[in-house]
Amino acid sequence: MSKELLREYFELCPEGRCPVDVLTESERKEAMSDGAVYLVGICQKAGTKNGNGRVYRKETLKRELENYQNAIRDRRSLGELDHPDDSVINLKNASHFVTKVWWDGDNVMGKIKVLDTPSGLILKELVKAGVKLGISSRGLGSVNEGKDGVIMVEDDFQLICFDMVSEPSTPGAYMKPDRSPDIGSEIGMYIKESKENKIDNLIDSILKD
Repeated sequence: MSKELLREYFELCPEGRCPVDVLTESERKEAMSDGAVYLVGICQKAGTKNGNGRVYRKETLKRELENYQNAIRDRRSLGELDHPDDSVINLKNASHFVTKVWWDGDNVMGKIKVLDTPSGLILKELVKAGVKLGISSRGLGSVNEGKDGVIMVEDDFQLICFDMVSEPSTPGAYMKPDRSPDIGSEIGMYIKESKENKIDNLIDSILKD
């Protein structure tokens, strides 16, 4: 059975609220002093039929998340803005990297830091503007469709990364900024006012190229 590129879409925290406080003290300080942006919420779901009609077994996702921890530890857990049509992460399009993943029931939760790359700066502006964003897993694997129309992802699935997208395929699968009660009313996105014009000008120049 041949593998194909599998892409699924999920939400990060409705209303910007998360079941746990996932920002560390150092991350909060970084957000306040350097304008770092962190996004948190659901990255994948086990045993749930998504908008693509596919279901992932929890055992398969557990194995892949354990392997993905190596990428997080080595700071290789990059993702792109929008989905490419291949299984290779294009470094020039990287907009963020995953800093932590964990289980909450059958939901895979994740914490993402937005980078100050061209794509990352666009992502920051989209978040600032209140654009509803989704996070999408990208991986390779084979599938098997049952008589009931449910498509089961086989055990050969290999997780590649998590990308930021605009349209989710999983119910409730949109990404929201983290809300931290210790840092005022900003919903998990902390960008210095002094940087706003610089970012706007940079994005304008990117879009004109």
